Amino acid sequence: MTPMNTTRPISLLICALGGEGGGVLTEWIVEAAHHAGYAVQSTSIPGVAQRTGATTYYVEVFPVPVSELAGKRPVFSLNPVPGALDAMVSSELLETTRQIGNGMSSPERTLVITSSGRTLTTQERMQLADGRVDSAELLKVVKQFSREHHVLDMGALAKDAGTVVSAVMLGAVAGSGLFPFAREDYEHAVRAGGGKSAEASLRGFAEAYARVSTNAGCHAGPDPASTVAQHDDGLRVKPAMTNSLPARTSLGEFPPQVQDMLTLGHARMLEYQGQAYADLYLRRLQKVLDAERAADPARAHDFSTTREMARWLALWMAFDDIVRVADLKSRASRWQRVKGEVKAGDDDLLKVYDHFKPGAPEFAALLPPALAGRVLRWDRARVLKGKTPWALPLKVGTHSVLGMLSLRVLAGLKWLRVRGSRYATEQTMIDQWLAGVVDGTRRGWQLGHEIALCGRLIKGYGATNERGKENLLHVLEHLALGASAQQSAGAVAAARESALADDAGKAFDTALVQHGAPPRPVKAQPIRFVRKPKGLDSRTTA
Repeated sequence: MTPMNTTRPISLLICALGGEGGGVLTEWIVEAAHHAGYAVQSTSIPGVAQRTGATTYYVEVFPVPVSELAGKRPVFSLNPVPGALDAMVSSELLETTRQIGNGMSSPERTLVITSSGRTLTTQERMQLADGRVDSAELLKVVKQFSREHHVLDMGALAKDAGTVVSAVMLGAVAGSGLFPFAREDYEHAVRAGGGKSAEASLRGFAEAYARVSTNAGCHAGPDPASTVAQHDDGLRVKPAMTNSLPARTSLGEFPPQVQDMLTLGHARMLEYQGQAYADLYLRRLQKVLDAERAADPARAHDFSTTREMARWLALWMAFDDIVRVADLKSRASRWQRVKGEVKAGDDDLLKVYDHFKPGAPEFAALLPPALAGRVLRWDRARVLKGKTPWALPLKVGTHSVLGMLSLRVLAGLKWLRVRGSRYATEQTMIDQWLAGVVDGTRRGWQLGHEIALCGRLIKGYGATNERGKENLLHVLEHLALGASAQQSAGAVAAARESALADDAGKAFDTALVQHGAPPRPVKAQPIRFVRKPKGLDSRTTA
């Protein structure tokens, strides 16, 4: 800490997202200041909307006790001044850098305390590909524009303590020594709030206080393990399942560079459908590995094609259907998560209702192909007659015995999934993509790698999922088979990035034409004629 200036207030900017207790944190600091005998003032500026900006709170404390001011009263500011902040504490990493971008932090003056955790913005979530901002780059900004910085996973600390982020933020501020208060002053403020949550808040406070006070220098950010856990691209499984892959399989030993993603994918297959499906996953990957070893005997690319296939193949093979959704909705871990999110106590009555609206495609997916075709043709006929597609709206109370039982029965239909039409269709498409990767890799490593990355196109559900598969098949049929492997690799990469950049498909069609491929065929849409209501004057305008 730099020597305290006793001629001006100590300024602190608090940045917290909705529901994280930023207002409570401000009240705690004000109460701690009063208990310690210092003059304090706080103001707040509400955020615009969820995740378009934090609600900020501004606190100023005059560092001389009121008893020593001889009746004088300090003059406080109502709002922070860019570049004149002594400290800033934030519960979200991108929000921290946003405030730094506004000029709030000064490399010569400002102490920055931030969480390493991320709450994705709307813009990040809207991206078809991975739209997340790189946390490593954000941490560089924090380090560059702060006199001293502390980075800790506030969300994890709060969860472990059973409290909210505001208590952890208070402990971090107290541990930094920013204000001339004793630790007891902060703890008094927390206890003054009373209630059952005080003890949990003190646990979160103590943990953050210890981490910041014992590491009074700069922190590099989250540890590598937590970073990997946050960026596993959906391949999350129970910890006990991650060691399910044997050291050697009957299909050969996979290289160490692939093992982490392969283990997650294998565990996901076991969870999704069972041992036979997991074995199919390994057999498919073995084909890619054999092709990559032949195309890159010097191991210059570190088996990155096989690693990418381990990721995207697992995600595609575990496609979402009504069986999968019912399984996820009825898990005990989901109930515990919801209970924690709403902070329901043991004596609280919690009711959870899930809304479903399965249509003809969802039911047809579990039927044999011939019967599924009849159902889909019947639904299309309804649409051609001007009716809406058939759907069955359901409201299931998963807190009730009947509701949970119905979901568990549906989740137990895994045996029916492999006999259904969608399973057969998905496996056919997966095999076509797999063949494209293997053949492309044999022609040239880069081509196989680019085709493997096209697994990113398969995402979402409904129309989004269908469009992604159609785009992938179009790439395989028209761009991956060019005379030059190098040119084909460039064309596949350009088409993939265009498809991910524009969900309307215009950029994708442009990229296809630029590389000599035909644009996607225009889908036929039914024309509906609407009869003019009787009695409506033809001269009436809208």
